Amino acid sequence: FMAVTGYPVGMVVAQTWDNEMAKLQGEGMGKELETYSQSVILGPGMNIHRDPLGGRAFEYYSEDPLITGKMAAAITEGCQSKGVSITLKHFTTNNKETNRNSSDSRVSERALREIYLKGFEIAVKEAQPWSIMTSYNFLNGIETSENKDLLTNITRGEWGYEGIFMT
Repeated sequence: FMAVTGYPVGMVVAQTWDNEMAKLQGEGMGKELETYSQSVILGPGMNIHRDPLGGRAFEYYSEDPLITGKMAAAITEGCQSKGVSITLKHFTTNNKETNRNSSDSRVSERALREIYLKGFEIAVKEAQPWSIMTSYNFLNGIETSENKDLLTNITRGEWGYEGIFMT
């Protein structure tokens, strides 16, 4: 029999505006996974809320990239302090669940940087996550898992990311 802790979902964590509490939650998650000999969490989900009724809106923090980035950074710091990797996801513009493998998010560079990437940027620069999961969609005609601008130029070149990408 394996008992697990039920932690609040991302939307609830973000409503606290409490980075220290989020870090403590990350520490608790890290300790628990360590107990079960698990080394990676596939989360937190960091996509921007476009509609509160969206299929995975509960999993994501907010419609605000600053709150999203700060909460994800705190969870990351807490969890990784216990030797367990988090995986920031879904990088990036995962705006819907239906048909997301063939969806093409058309976004200007300004909107991409100010809205969709900003939370990831904050989390990477403040907490240096060990892994990031790409999204399943296309971004401006290029699959996110094959997008050199995203995976090399921006994350590694501009933000200093050193971890792995999960596709």
